[in-house]
Amino acid sequence: QSLSLPSPLHITDSIQHNTMPTQSQSAILLSLIWLHCLCEACAFLSQTTHHPTRVALSATDQQSQSETPSSSFLTFPLTQVVSDIDDTLKSSGGVTIAGVSLGGIDVQYARGEFYPGVFQFMWELSLYSITLNQQYYDDLTSGEDDSPLLQGLTPPKVAVLTARAEEFKAALEIKDESKLAQAFLKTGELSEVCPTKNWGVGPVLYGSVNEWIVQYKKGLRKFNNFERLLEQDPTGRILQYIYVGDTGELDQEAGETMLREYPEVVQAVFLHVVSFDSPSAYPSSGLPIPPSKLINGRPLVFFRTYVGAAAKATQLGLMEGDGLMRVMEKAEKELEERGVPKDDVKWIDLERDIYEAYRTIETMV
Repeated sequence: QSLSLPSPLHITDSIQHNTMPTQSQSAILLSLIWLHCLCEACAFLSQTTHHPTRVALSATDQQSQSETPSSSFLTFPLTQVVSDIDDTLKSSGGVTIAGVSLGGIDVQYARGEFYPGVFQFMWELSLYSITLNQQYYDDLTSGEDDSPLLQGLTPPKVAVLTARAEEFKAALEIKDESKLAQAFLKTGELSEVCPTKNWGVGPVLYGSVNEWIVQYKKGLRKFNNFERLLEQDPTGRILQYIYVGDTGELDQEAGETMLREYPEVVQAVFLHVVSFDSPSAYPSSGLPIPPSKLINGRPLVFFRTYVGAAAKATQLGLMEGDGLMRVMEKAEKELEERGVPKDDVKWIDLERDIYEAYRTIETMV
């Protein structure tokens, strides 16, 4: 219940005939001013959802909230993929300046080269929640309803958490015409299932020059930016998240913190295993991959190729078998189109994960 107190202005009016209020009047006035401010603050807080570690989104970030669908017709929350850029979507090339990394450590792929199958992998993760809702609705209506509520529902756009400095945004900003943005867009447009022109790069949250200088702060900055992203849907009933990063720039620290702090909305964390070692130094079986582990009951998965990531996602119930096949086909096609020799370690990595993918599919039959 709200408290009804006289306004401090009314009190000052009642004593304004005195040129100098008495000590008791001053004490009463100060007490009432304090109580009035307290009540105003309580009234404000009672109308807002509060989380002690979340920070408010800027006005620009909040624009997407009006586009978020209602949860009233969603049986399954939609999945938003949250991704790093360098060494996750494309290779950094391991370039450094004065010993400071310019984005990552991977030297297996050339700087700027996209990893085979990465966009298809993120599309399939994003798409699966749409598929689950559609299947549920079809089963509920015996396929006799065209599901008008679900028509036009598209996978959430990919959110980007990057260590790139916001101070250099003019040079590093992901523009709509960039190769990265266009690769995402074309993946949605050319999809065999639910093609759309409305999928691609969504909100982008940057790092700062400070993290470039003090490298160990990168993980914390990405986690703090993730908390900003959560303000899209404070309830966690409309959107849930899958974070995809790499092992080169403290993404593991950020991902593990996400799983510890928000296991109710973070479905999984996938980390691309990269190395500053030359591929010629790899073992004959390829770069070793750390085993997956659970944090707060949620999986943290290490992978070498996006076929391997898709196989793990399918095993975890985050992607359908057909989606795994599409990722596998896309990765093979992209590597072939680049003319990579069959004895290259890139093929060794991919073929190892293709074998795992087929084993996964066999268990589903």
